[in-house]
Amino acid sequence: MTAPLRPSLRLALFDCDGTLVDSQFAIIDAMTAAWAEHGLGVPDPMAVRRMVGLSLVEAVALLLPAEAPDLHVAVAESYKRAFAASRGRGEVHEPLFPGILDTLAALADAGVLLGVATGKSRRGLDAVLKGHGITGRFVTLQTADVGPGKPNPHMVQRALAETGAAEAGTVVIGDTTYDIQMARNARVASVGVSWGYHAVAELEAAGADRIVHGGAEVARAVLDLLER
Repeated sequence: MTAPLRPSLRLALFDCDGTLVDSQFAIIDAMTAAWAEHGLGVPDPMAVRRMVGLSLVEAVALLLPAEAPDLHVAVAESYKRAFAASRGRGEVHEPLFPGILDTLAALADAGVLLGVATGKSRRGLDAVLKGHGITGRFVTLQTADVGPGKPNPHMVQRALAETGAAEAGTVVIGDTTYDIQMARNARVASVGVSWGYHAVAELEAAGADRIVHGGAEVARAVLDLLER
């Protein structure tokens, strides 16, 4: 029997915060400043960390469930201003996780297209990629500025439309259950990474097809899923 043909285009779609870069401290600092601006006290850093990956207004709404929607929007805007001000002062540090550059190179060498799907704004994503000199590695950049955020499949669907990749030839790589749920909702495979902001047991329960524990392991996991 003839083996089925693989999709001609293959896509690895990476989350940013908690997967490519460690941005938790910058995010917590900006959220703390936003809460202070509105007299809300101090947010729980671990609660903020768990919301990383969601669209900003949705994250604020989950952190402040008793507050009105207009305040959620106002706090989100304050967060954006605080983060931008910190970046302007050179105080935002979002280092790449170890092994990420090697993984991006290995996937590109294997002919896999690279993309990003993130709850970050496009401005924030552009700043991160430019700061690390990796903007040109990605052929599609999906942010929550347009359409619904994770775990809605919309960002994956936009990436597929932009690149021409098929569901069967696409893998999402992320550190939160939102990433894994987005992948499942989009009917694509997923790799959960253990160094981010949700626990491995949560990623497994959400349905991750693979779990990896180091940046250098990502490429092999992605290629295994693409070749199955």
